Amino acid sequence: MARGSAGESVLHKHLRILDAFEARRPFLTLTEIADAADLSMSTAHRLVGELEREGLLERLPDRSYRLGVRLWEFASRTPGAIGLRELARPWLAAVHSRVRQHTQLGVLAGRDVLFVERMSTRDAVVNATLIGGRIPLPVSSSGLVLLAHAEPRLVDEVVAAGWPEYTAHTPRGAGVLRALLRRVRVDGYACTEGFIHEESRGIAVPVVGPHGVVYAALGVVVPNDGAPIQGIVEVLAVASRQITEALRDAYLPDAGATGRNEPHGIDPLVSTSLRSLAYFETHPEPGRRVESRDSDARARRPGTATA
Repeated sequence: MARGSAGESVLHKHLRILDAFEARRPFLTLTEIADAADLSMSTAHRLVGELEREGLLERLPDRSYRLGVRLWEFASRTPGAIGLRELARPWLAAVHSRVRQHTQLGVLAGRDVLFVERMSTRDAVVNATLIGGRIPLPVSSSGLVLLAHAEPRLVDEVVAAGWPEYTAHTPRGAGVLRALLRRVRVDGYACTEGFIHEESRGIAVPVVGPHGVVYAALGVVVPNDGAPIQGIVEVLAVASRQITEALRDAYLPDAGATGRNEPHGIDPLVSTSLRSLAYFETHPEPGRRVESRDSDARARRPGTATA
């Protein structure tokens, strides 16, 4: 792998450019990309050009850039993206119909929780997350659930790195955080009252994956009004168990030994008809790019059609 003068891989520089785009800043100029990625203009110009040619970035008429839809294509092919979101969505909807505030699904991403799905109402309480957004683990109920069941090494890394203090209720210090994590493991859920916004309270439970480890966190954000939360915890727990069951059936190839005779593998992960699934078994996906080196070369020749 090629490396720059500082020993940083070219791949990592490309990732820094992609990381510059945020949910609230989806359009960036080349100058803004260079500043956010901490790259020289010449390096940013070269790397942005490479990403644009591969469809990972798209240039707009005003010469700004946005993330390319090819990134979405890659993400949509991963079992984690397809399986978790597809299988969990009906149960998120069931929780949301009861809570009528914010319902969300988060997974571990480094020292953050990454939210891969959410449902909200327009008149709901303040929530600091968006789909594809991140929040530091110690300040989110979903983050605390994930961190409580993570390797001790990650807890040490989070403590060493620290985290933002959003309100007077945000946990401070290693001792407070470790006590919170112990409480989450004992109670089976996390509750964060005013950690990010004074008016909001997060409640989350773990979602256990097909191999018995915590796979995700299912949570809600509701008003921080002191109302009892046990009813919400029970609703979340029921939905979590159903998601776990669906994940197990989809991912464990020997689950059919239980006698349920249900389909396994990719079939339960995709929202489509049974006849469509049968079609995919015998036909390539329409529009799927299957290119050889020769076809790449032809596509680059002047006057050659590429559509």
